[in-house]
Amino acid sequence: MRPGGTPVPGGYGAAGGGGVRRLWRPEAPVDLGLVLGPLRRGPGDPTFRTTPDGSVWRATRTPAGPATLRVAVTPDGVDAEAWGPGADWVLDGLPALLGADDDPAAFVPRHRLVHASHRRRPGLRLTRTGLVLESLIPTVLEQKVTSDEAYRSWRRLVCRHGEPAPGPGGLYVMPSARAWALIPSWEWHRAGVDLKRSDTIVRAARVAARLEEAAAMELPQAAARLEAVPGIGPWTSAETLQRSNGAPDAVTTGDLHLPGIIGYALTGNRDADDEVMLELLAPYAGQRHRAARLILLAGRTPPRRAPRMYRSDISRI
Repeated sequence: MRPGGTPVPGGYGAAGGGGVRRLWRPEAPVDLGLVLGPLRRGPGDPTFRTTPDGSVWRATRTPAGPATLRVAVTPDGVDAEAWGPGADWVLDGLPALLGADDDPAAFVPRHRLVHASHRRRPGLRLTRTGLVLESLIPTVLEQKVTSDEAYRSWRRLVCRHGEPAPGPGGLYVMPSARAWALIPSWEWHRAGVDLKRSDTIVRAARVAARLEEAAAMELPQAAARLEAVPGIGPWTSAETLQRSNGAPDAVTTGDLHLPGIIGYALTGNRDADDEVMLELLAPYAGQRHRAARLILLAGRTPPRRAPRMYRSDISRI
């Protein structure tokens, strides 16, 4: 068992509808929205859903096969139910997914705003999926386009080239590495994905096994493994490893908005660049991603003064 929780005596039990169930008792509060929110790619993500009762549903492709996972916080702990060939795999990884491998005690707030944001969110933990490709591909889709464009591309590609997820929920599992590599050029075009991003995804899919090894590596080695693929740079590797590895120091550089947000939140400097941002985050070495996340959650952003990023849709060309 991973540290941070106690499984139900006797391990897993059968659930209704052919699922497998597990009750996990974390040692600290768990906020499902904060922990699992970064895995959702837009409100229409076909692999992720929240329901009115507070449950989170997630479809994923594990080394053992596709799986659907439902997670809910109850007075007794975290109740999880899974379906599909990968059900046992996702239940084994449940503590890590909900931040049991994360060590928030290592974080010391150095700014008043960060301290207040940290105090208000005791349930924040950094998720660790242990799966690289499922975070890498949607991150590549988000390169140099608006979030709405990337989400639309992800939704179309998963629904057309993935498969219905096992069990209830009506979700989809993303395509396998082989299926990503075999998507024809016209399908990328119809999904609004330019040649540079589609080529990067195909290259990554062809070396998927090597990339998945990065989930067990330390941050510098993991980033180097990902960035060895042409088209994957520091921005993409950081955004991926924040999710797959739960890397607390994987700070995102090369982002259009993040430096200005952090600069404005901490010093009032809305024109901060990566260099200034990294100087501001230097006191949080080892925990810079967590610090940046708390700053974003604080909601102190500079007033808009320029038009939004231009939206293009190459599928119409």
